Order: sequence, then C-alpha cells, then structure tokens
Amino acid sequence: MADPADPSAPIEDATRRTHLANERTQLAWWRTGLTALAVALAIGRVVPELGGSPTRWPYTAVGAGFAIYGVGLILYGNARSRQLTRALRNGRYLEAPQKALAALTAAGVVLAFATLALILLD
Repeated sequence: MADPADPSAPIEDATRRTHLANERTQLAWWRTGLTALAVALAIGRVVPELGGSPTRWPYTAVGAGFAIYGVGLILYGNARSRQLTRALRNGRYLEAPQKALAALTAAGVVLAFATLALILLD
C-alpha cells in the first residue's frame, strides 16, 4: 500500500472500500432488527410466562411494537443500502435522511419507555 503522506503516491479509488462498508452497515441494520425481534418475543411471550402476570395485553402490545420496529429497521437498512449503491454508481454522496433517522430514534425511545413502564408497574 502506498504511503498517503507521499505526494507522488497514486490516488486510490475508495469505491470498493465504500461498497464493503455499505454492506457491513446493511448487515448491522439487519442485526439490530433481528435483535428487536428477539426482544419482541421475550417481552411479548417469555416475560409474561415467567412472571405469571394475570394481565398479558401490555406485554403483547409492547412486544408487537418491538416486532414492527425490528421489521422497520431491516427494511430501512435494505432500502438505504440500495440507495447508497445507486449513488456510488453515479459518483454521488448520499446523506442519511434525517426524518427517517428521527422516526426510528423516536420509535426506539417510545418502546424503551413502554418497557420501563412494564418493569415499574408490574
């Protein structure tokens, strides 16, 4: 590999590295989505069984919320990866849409507070 401080060093194309980073990022979105699905199963099914709670619907509702969130994360990661691949082909940079990230953040915070409420109120 050429020394980046050497002014005579050839300029390397970072496209391949960028594509690989995009793939890793897509897989990270998938892993996060799958984790949310595991949390959905735990909150919606396992915790009420283990806790013996007579009221199950709050757990089911929060578990369903995590399942929807997990699917959303996987879909967003896949869509974002396709958009980035297209932008790279055209030699463009594509910023992450702030509204989508804000929506995912808000949903995660709401689910976290719902989980906290289940812990504190049961």
